[in-house]
Amino acid sequence: MLIYGNTPRDIMNMMWRRKFKLLTVAVLILIAVTLTGCTKPKPTLNALDRFWDTLGGKTTDLVKETK
Repeated sequence: MLIYGNTPRDIMNMMWRRKFKLLTVAVLILIAVTLTGCTKPKPTLNALDRFWDTLGGKTTDLVKETK
């Protein structure tokens, strides 16, 4: 079947080129999002640090501070 003078093989080639372009754009966006996500600094664990500091005795005595 001919559509506008194109053979079925031509039509399949056009469809494949569109899919390939879409796939290429999707992969580039995915790579950009991945690289952007890797550049964020890691959050610090303040609660866990305070817990270990308290167990280790790195606390200030509030009674001494008020005197």
